[in-house]
Amino acid sequence: MKQKKLSGEVYYPSEKTRQKAIVKDRSELDSRAASDMEGFWAGYAEELHWFRKWDRVLDDTGRPFFKWFTGGETNISYNCLDRHLGTYRRNKIAIIWEGESGEVETMSYFRLHQETCRFANVLKSMGVKKGDRVTIYMGRIPEIVTAMLACARIGAVHSVVYGGFSVESLTERIEDSQSRVLIVADGAYQRGKTVNLKDIADEALQRAGTVEHVVVVKRTGQPVYMEPGRDMWYHELVSLPIATHNCQLEVMDSEDPLFILYTSGTTGKPKAILHTHGGYMVGTYVTTRLYLDVQ
Repeated sequence: MKQKKLSGEVYYPSEKTRQKAIVKDRSELDSRAASDMEGFWAGYAEELHWFRKWDRVLDDTGRPFFKWFTGGETNISYNCLDRHLGTYRRNKIAIIWEGESGEVETMSYFRLHQETCRFANVLKSMGVKKGDRVTIYMGRIPEIVTAMLACARIGAVHSVVYGGFSVESLTERIEDSQSRVLIVADGAYQRGKTVNLKDIADEALQRAGTVEHVVVVKRTGQPVYMEPGRDMWYHELVSLPIATHNCQLEVMDSEDPLFILYTSGTTGKPKAILHTHGGYMVGTYVTTRLYLDVQ
């Protein structure tokens, strides 16, 4: 059903879709959240896995720096992957990826868990530990998801930099986060053109001195410079004996850092927003369930 409005066209769901939706009455949802905000969020948090339940849903004593689910212990990687492995979702598709040229790759929850563990073990072998920062600079490929989940699994803090930003932008974000590891693709496809990400990264690393290891994902297959002792191919690393399909995860406090997200930097030096394991996990879970109606 389509209805015209002055600002454009609005498409409303059919009655059949409305009846199947998780949220059938938005006003009821809003009323419930407004009348008992902490109870509202705690109810959805209960649907996720916690190694230790929280002591307090919301600590607002340090306004504007709010703390969520304080005292709770969890790991977002566990909730994305491990909790599904003993259920029917084990072999369901977790990722459907289609590249710019039409190539398609799918990964079940089971396989995504394996790939995440393999790369997490690689990062651990490089000395990456809880609290260390890892910068991810790639195009939109499945390895981005694997890298983020692997970092979360071992307690490392990841920073995803858009795979199209300049040398200066990448340098600033590496320096500010003090990243020890950079994960970069050899190149990326964007609107029919190839972006030489590794070349950009190499120039950035001449200015940012904190990076000790560079992991290169082969995407475009173009020739790239590999600095001995620093640069290593992703596909070779995950084929090593250390890259087993099981990796012990780090139990994280709800307020432990998960990832850093930088502003675009158009008004000066980019500023970072820090998201944590517990609050971000519950927030995105509720958004996915209620707003995207993922069932």
